[in-house]
Amino acid sequence: MELGNARNLRGKCALRQHIIREFLAELLGTFVLILFGCGSVAQAVLSRGTLGEPFTIHIGFTMGVMLAIYVAGGVSGGHVNPAVSLAMVILGKLPVKKFPVYVAAQFSGAFVGSCAVFGLYYDAFMDYSNGVLMVTGENATANIFASYPAKHLSVLNGFADQVIGTGALVMCVLAIMDKKNMGAPKGMEPLVISLTILAIGVSMGLNCGYPINPARDLGPRLFTAVAGWGVEVFRAGGYWWWIPVAGPMVGGVLGAMIYLLLIELHHPELGKQGAEENNIKDKYEMITMS
Repeated sequence: MELGNARNLRGKCALRQHIIREFLAELLGTFVLILFGCGSVAQAVLSRGTLGEPFTIHIGFTMGVMLAIYVAGGVSGGHVNPAVSLAMVILGKLPVKKFPVYVAAQFSGAFVGSCAVFGLYYDAFMDYSNGVLMVTGENATANIFASYPAKHLSVLNGFADQVIGTGALVMCVLAIMDKKNMGAPKGMEPLVISLTILAIGVSMGLNCGYPINPARDLGPRLFTAVAGWGVEVFRAGGYWWWIPVAGPMVGGVLGAMIYLLLIELHHPELGKQGAEENNIKDKYEMITMS
């Protein structure tokens, strides 16, 4: 009896519209990414390095990505990144009409995740900054949530940094998910993708960290703007904020096109299928001519 009531309750609560389930999955997945990723930055910064360092931050984001994909992957594919979603649209793996829904979910999840990190460490923030939330300077804390450029970094180099990093990510994700190629064992894709994030972090993080995700950067930046840091979060670094938004989107498109042109179009299976289709066509023409 109780089992039957539980099933009835589940049936009443279950969402019928798949697009709503996908929205919620992307929102929750991105929330998990920010909770562990930005949480690891907060622990390192607010402890003044006693409970964290760059490598623990790499691990935090690596685990955050892996868990985010495990959370959302079965429903939405676990993109948790607008650049990845755009790449999937370019390759015809995601309908265009779903793209704005995914992006809205990803930005929402990143914003809510930032709220959770700030709430978790609120007392530590106040102790670290003496109640003054700063964007730059010795006690700056805005960099816990969003990326800011190193002093040596130019706008052009910063944009290229994001394009290259995101392009590499998208190409690796497509390769990992490509079962016609080697791919990754079923169920292991989130782990291998997260290791890709770790590789990017330890090799491409000097210039500005490695946001390579418009939602991961702009969502938390919007949170800091309304939570006490103010509009300076958009002015800092010579109005840097747009680069981790536009750069990854360009990188996502380029990464998808490069993988399509250099790998996906040349699968042996596709070549064999094309040959079989030509043989069928030749036989049909012979029959019709006789």
